[in-house]
Amino acid sequence: MKNIIQLLVLILLFCACSESHKKQFKYSGGSLKMTLNNQPTTYALRNVADYYSATVLYQISEGLVGIDPKTLNTIPKIASKWSQSDDGKTYTFTIRKGVLFHEHEVFKSEEDRMLTTDDVLHSFNLACSKNENQTSPQSYKLVLKSLLKGAEEFHDGKAKSISGMRAEGETITFELLNADKNFLKKLANVYCFISSKKVYDGGFINDVVGTGPFEYSVFTDGDTPMLTLLKNTDYYEFDTDGNALPYLDSLVFAFQSRKMVQLEMFEDGTTDLITGLPTNRITRMIEGKIQDFNSKPPKLILANNPLLQSHYYFFNMQDERFKDPLVRKAFNYAIDKKSIGRDVLRNQYYDMGYYGITPPIAKVLKGYDFQSIKDVGYSYNPQLAKKLLEQAGYPNGEGFGTVELRYNINDIKSAVADEFAKQIFKVLRINVNIDGSDFERLTQDATIGKGDIFSQGWAADFPSPETFLMNYHSQFIPEDSTAPSTINKGKYRNYLFDKFYDEAVNSEKMSDQMDNFSKAEVELMKDPPIIPLWYAGDIQITQSYIRGLHFNALEFYDFKNVYIKEWTIEEYKENYNKTQN
Repeated sequence: MKNIIQLLVLILLFCACSESHKKQFKYSGGSLKMTLNNQPTTYALRNVADYYSATVLYQISEGLVGIDPKTLNTIPKIASKWSQSDDGKTYTFTIRKGVLFHEHEVFKSEEDRMLTTDDVLHSFNLACSKNENQTSPQSYKLVLKSLLKGAEEFHDGKAKSISGMRAEGETITFELLNADKNFLKKLANVYCFISSKKVYDGGFINDVVGTGPFEYSVFTDGDTPMLTLLKNTDYYEFDTDGNALPYLDSLVFAFQSRKMVQLEMFEDGTTDLITGLPTNRITRMIEGKIQDFNSKPPKLILANNPLLQSHYYFFNMQDERFKDPLVRKAFNYAIDKKSIGRDVLRNQYYDMGYYGITPPIAKVLKGYDFQSIKDVGYSYNPQLAKKLLEQAGYPNGEGFGTVELRYNINDIKSAVADEFAKQIFKVLRINVNIDGSDFERLTQDATIGKGDIFSQGWAADFPSPETFLMNYHSQFIPEDSTAPSTINKGKYRNYLFDKFYDEAVNSEKMSDQMDNFSKAEVELMKDPPIIPLWYAGDIQITQSYIRGLHFNALEFYDFKNVYIKEWTIEEYKENYNKTQN
């Protein structure tokens, strides 16, 4: 550990020298530390399919466009500007000058590090190429296959280049198969970010090199593994006063699945913020530290906003028992979500799962018909649950056999799994064997159907129902029945759902898109492949000296404008008076 600390000190000293020519914000410096429940499952941009990988890589890498953490609007990043054709099918991006990749041994000069359109072409070619194990990357399956002209032919080896993509000077143009209202939002996701062609061609395909405000530095293993990212002193962005970004010298992610340990780390000052509290400590933490929240200036800042994040169980549709919709409906009606919210989650949620897979946040998903979805949703009805199971041929659970529930082990998921098993046995007389594992193992096993019911938490990639509903479109089921199904993990098929989903994606008006997505979700819940449990609304607590951090419905973190400064009484009074006027 001592050698690692000495190395970090030397690196920080070097960084301080290299950035001396840039104007610095007077409160620049310091380190922010936070916990994530799990480690990234991959650092390969094109294969990112989980929140934890995305959260880390958002700090290291960038795309042509990005997300404003305050408004969730699409903003320029590597591309300084873009234009769109009248028919909505062609986008032309102008690449920003002076964007440098992080330093790496493959680069022989600063000019070598300069990002060019060759890197953009390389990144999207890679995003449409098969992995070494011949599986398709997330970038291709989620976005580019059905959207970018020529992507499918290139992926299948029928063309040497992507016909819908071309570079000319400092611009790059994408031609789409059809207009897509969410195209820019999709490009703002990490699986469409830009990587270095020189690093890849040099054989360093596993090295984490980006253009973002922080760069990969040191990973330390242990009971709580930690990843340290250091300030990119060559980052191209500046604040409105011309100060260099980012302000922080370093950013540290601690990976810890146990919420009690996370809370202990926050309380002893090891971390600077915590999202989500152990359910048995919520009252003690909030009410017991009321003075820290209410003092002037406060020591702690409390936030509690709804998230575009759903927690649900999904059925393995290859299991003969769950091919029957009566069985799936019976399981849905057998769950008392109110008691889960009250007794297990301790009211730490935004809403319970009385809707579908899309979180009911009307102010973010404007125009979405949540009421129609709720009308076909499922509330606790044990008598109807028993009747449906009997109609399916399993009176009182006779002949049904045991169900294996797979979940990732943490305080909340474990407690919910235990309660689910108790409720299913109480109502349906079916034994549920709960089988916990780490997040990565659960994810892998879910793609191959190793289990009967699986726990799933899904966070939106962008603010649209599409990012949730895509998990159940039949186009995301591999043709090879033995291949892992990484998106539609339950291998669900529903003709009407697919029809409305496709009509939504191809809608020219946003109002028509939302209407068709609503109809698709209604069909989904009439024939439910899932058991919606709750929609997240985590409590976030930060030390008050953390400034410039914005929480949002995507739980998207942008740390480049974050800085550390203790409040003075005078400053707090001045700031309070401004907010009141």
